[in-house]
Amino acid sequence: MSISLQLVSLLFILVILFFVIYILRKGRITVKYSLIWIFAVVVLLLLLLFPKLFIELTKILGFNVGSNMVFAGLIAMLMFINLSLTVIISGQSNKVRLLIQEVSLLKTKIEKQEK
Repeated sequence: MSISLQLVSLLFILVILFFVIYILRKGRITVKYSLIWIFAVVVLLLLLLFPKLFIELTKILGFNVGSNMVFAGLIAMLMFINLSLTVIISGQSNKVRLLIQEVSLLKTKIEKQEK
């Protein structure tokens, strides 16, 4: 991998990291959601800093070309992020449903007391 490609990749990774930290500090994302993205950035950074690890991993996993490994890795990472966010959304949906039920019960109770 050429040095210019490494520098561009490093710049891209750092932009993502700083953007995640920026929206975390602004309160637009919570820590548990940002950890998913920080984990992804750390994995990309490790593969960038240790290219021999990437080459060996490519050989072990049976990819003929490194770019195929990159695409497969990015697809896997996006699927992991998607699955993580789906789990989080499902939990939030359950909490919202429970909250609606509790509010309905309290509303019914208040209406009975007013009568």
